[in-house]
Amino acid sequence: MPRFFFHLHNDVDCPDDEGVELPDLEAARVHASRTARFTAGETVKDHGHIVGDHRIDIENGDGQVLDSVYFRDAVKIEV
Repeated sequence: MPRFFFHLHNDVDCPDDEGVELPDLEAARVHASRTARFTAGETVKDHGHIVGDHRIDIENGDGQVLDSVYFRDAVKIEV
């Protein structure tokens, strides 16, 4: 099973040195979206806002960025 790395880019850059074994890129996107929603929720609790340009880069074991999940795409705001 391939290993994917999830690098968080928000107010600080947090590289993922361990990664997660997942079956494919789609599963990695789901994992990144859940992590983005969790992190966005923590940011709202602590600071009262979300920055839509914050993101999680999904990288393969060769160091290639395969996709990016932006907070603005992971969170739906309803009014």
